[in-house]
Amino acid sequence: MTIEQGGLLLVWGTLVGLDLVSMPQAMISRPLVAGALAGAMLGDLGTGLQLGVIFELFQYDILPMGAVRYPEYGPATVAAVGAAHASTGALGVALGVVVGLATGLLGGISIHFMRRANAWAVRRHSDALERGDVSVIVRLHVASMLRDAARAALVTGAGLALGAGVHALLVSGLAVRGAMVVAVAVTGASIAAGTVGILRLIGRGPDLRWFAAGLLGGAAGVWLR
Repeated sequence: MTIEQGGLLLVWGTLVGLDLVSMPQAMISRPLVAGALAGAMLGDLGTGLQLGVIFELFQYDILPMGAVRYPEYGPATVAAVGAAHASTGALGVALGVVVGLATGLLGGISIHFMRRANAWAVRRHSDALERGDVSVIVRLHVASMLRDAARAALVTGAGLALGAGVHALLVSGLAVRGAMVVAVAVTGASIAAGTVGILRLIGRGPDLRWFAAGLLGGAAGVWLR
C-alpha cells in the first residue's frame, strides 16, 4: 500500500466515522459500504467486499440504543481492508479480521470518551443554552462534529498502523494452515453473530418465514447460476 493509498483510506475512514452520528448519515458507515469503497481505492474490490460482509454480519448483533457501548465497525472495516490488502487469500482475511476487531473495540471506547467530552461542553454552556443563545448552539454543534472527525481519524489511523505492524510481525511466521483456521473461525463467528442479530430483529412470526424463503431463494439462485 502506497502513502497515497494510505492517505485515501485515512480520509475515507474519517468520513465513515463521521457518518455514524454526526453527518451526513448516508449509511456509508455500514461495513459493507465502507469495505467495498476501501477495496476499490486499493484496486482490490473482492477483499473489500469479503471483509465488508464479515463485519456487516458482526454489526447485525449490535443494538445502538442510548448510551450503550458497542464496537464501531465502520472505520474498523477500512483498517481491516488495508491490512488484508498486503496479503492474499486466507492470510489476508485472517489478518484483516484481527485488525478490524481490535480497531472496532478502540472505536467503541473513543465514542464513549467523545460522549463524555460533548456532555462536559454542554454543561459548561448550560446558562447560554437555557437562554437560547443561537451562536453558542452553533459553536457546540460545530465543535462536536470536529471532535468526532478527529476521533474517527485517530481510530482509522491507529487501525492502519496496527495493520502494518501485524503484517510485519505475523506474516512470516503464520503458516497457511494457521491462517485458514483463523479465517474459518472468524467467518463462522461473524455468521453466528449475524444470525443471532437477524433473528432478534425479525422475531418468530411471518417475517421469519419470509426471511427463510428469501434465504433459500437466494441460495438456489447462486447454485443454479
